[in-house]
Amino acid sequence: MKLGCFSISLTVKDLQKSKAFYEKLGFEVYAGAESHNFLIMKNGETNIGLFQGMFDKNILTFNPGWNQNAENLESFEDARELCRQLESKGIEIVEPSISGDKGPASFTVFDPDGNPILIDQHV
Repeated sequence: MKLGCFSISLTVKDLQKSKAFYEKLGFEVYAGAESHNFLIMKNGETNIGLFQGMFDKNILTFNPGWNQNAENLESFEDARELCRQLESKGIEIVEPSISGDKGPASFTVFDPDGNPILIDQHV
């Protein structure tokens, strides 16, 4: 099972303070917009998202169809197929947002400790 680009989406109280902190760790803003209360930051192959006021918990995020630089992959496992595979293994799918046979789609699963894992396909 290939899940695509990995990042952790952090729920933060103060976007500016968090941005400054992660910059000290060598991260640079890669995408997002402070005016929309989120930033995606990168340090080498490591991606983190800083989200103010959007989520209750930190989220493990996978983006099928993207490599670690958010570049489209020529070949990848579609979120719809990943969803079917996980369901067949007895994993409950939460908040599915899937339509059509291809294109953007997302769904969430929870690990045994209640940590949310978002599968979020943009292509």
